[in-house]
Amino acid sequence: MKTAKYFKDVYNLLQNTSVTDANGRGIPLDDSFARIIKFILGLKKTNNKVIFIGNGGSASIASHMATDFLKNGGIPAIAFNDASLITCLSNDLGYENVFKRPIEMLAVKGDLLISISSSGRSANILQATRAAKKKSCSVITFSGFDSGNPLRRLGGINFYIKSHSYGYVEIAHSILCHCILDTIVERAKHG
Repeated sequence: MKTAKYFKDVYNLLQNTSVTDANGRGIPLDDSFARIIKFILGLKKTNNKVIFIGNGGSASIASHMATDFLKNGGIPAIAFNDASLITCLSNDLGYENVFKRPIEMLAVKGDLLISISSSGRSANILQATRAAKKKSCSVITFSGFDSGNPLRRLGGINFYIKSHSYGYVEIAHSILCHCILDTIVERAKHG
């Protein structure tokens, strides 16, 4: 594969990001970012936090973004990717509950859950997302692969990347998350 084609493919995927609301209606990309940024900035006033979850490469995105939101954005943020937590809970409660249990214990009404899954079908991400909704958390999802994946129907705002390539989907998810944070950081600089 030629480098220029790869970059062009990623660019096209980002340009064609599909964003939907909880009812599956399309939302323009700029409008979705404006809503998310306004909501996240409001978390500081309510003492709520952003919780990131993901598996594999998406877990890396979740950890990276939680750190950047906290350090660079001044936004309370956490990811549940501690090795002891994951191995303990998956051993004792089953891997499908590895994020659900921390959500049940630590999430509070008004928190924001950002669920990241390339396939949108990971049982542990789906379980945790449903648990967050039961706790009256807001939910944003990032998925790819099949357009009918179940995660895409669980968020108030749902980002979907039309690709079956883990690399493309993960890169796009990372760029979208960084765009949200970088916009927040830029606004903070300019009041």
